[in-house]
Amino acid sequence: MPNPMKTLLPLAAGLVLGTWFAKRPVPPQARTLCPPAGQAGIRRQMEQLKREYEKQDRMRRDFTANVSHELKTPLTSISGYAEIIREGMVKSEDVGRFAGKIYEEAQRLITLVEDILNLSHLDEGAPGQERRQGIDLYALCERAVASLAEAARQRGIAISLTGSRQRVDGAEKLLAEIIFNLCDNAIKYNQENGHVAVSVTREGDRVVLTVQDTGIGIPPGETDRVFERFYRVDKSHSKEIGGTGLGLSIVKHAAAYHDAKIQLDSQLGRGTRVRVLFPLSQREAQP
Repeated sequence: MPNPMKTLLPLAAGLVLGTWFAKRPVPPQARTLCPPAGQAGIRRQMEQLKREYEKQDRMRRDFTANVSHELKTPLTSISGYAEIIREGMVKSEDVGRFAGKIYEEAQRLITLVEDILNLSHLDEGAPGQERRQGIDLYALCERAVASLAEAARQRGIAISLTGSRQRVDGAEKLLAEIIFNLCDNAIKYNQENGHVAVSVTREGDRVVLTVQDTGIGIPPGETDRVFERFYRVDKSHSKEIGGTGLGLSIVKHAAAYHDAKIQLDSQLGRGTRVRVLFPLSQREAQP
């Protein structure tokens, strides 16, 4: 009897290496393993696997290119400022300002690397060693709003928090990342004299985090793309807005880790509302 592995392994290897084609004839040995009626089904499954592999490969190449660009930009700035100082081309009274620029770019690099590591851990389904526990989501929102209050004030944005104390089961650091990134985006992409409203409520067996802004909004047809890595709604102002372009991708993966659903509604020029629906804490769900 023919060995199924010896027949199927070359096909799988060809699929991974990109040398397998949909119209490639089924080897004679495989016909003894699968009747003609089932061979079409095998072909369809392998075609689907090949398309998925190609999609993942494109995403990997795009991610690598984007990471390279995002790393190179601050590194080029750091190198340029340091070279000017080294060559003595800066007045003594301006050294502090140049050093400040180097520090800012270094912090940007650190944030980018941390975001990439966070995404890597989330992709692997192992976001650190933090134990899941009952977390007061409202308390985390209070911390996020307090930490972003000055950034909001500098941009002329009012930020408020309403709702009630609700608990969810999860990793505190990841939950804090979700809240911070949503609020940070709502501030950065807001309009002059705008407002960011954060709320925590309970709807049935769900705890709902809502972040609503009066910002620039998202063009129709692009709402699904905002959770892609390095995607930016306003690319022309990405440098002055700041950030790594990974915040909402982290939100998406962190929400999935907590079995939470994300709802996004946006109107161009009028603002965006993001709702994250978490399962109620098991302790709270008990009658």
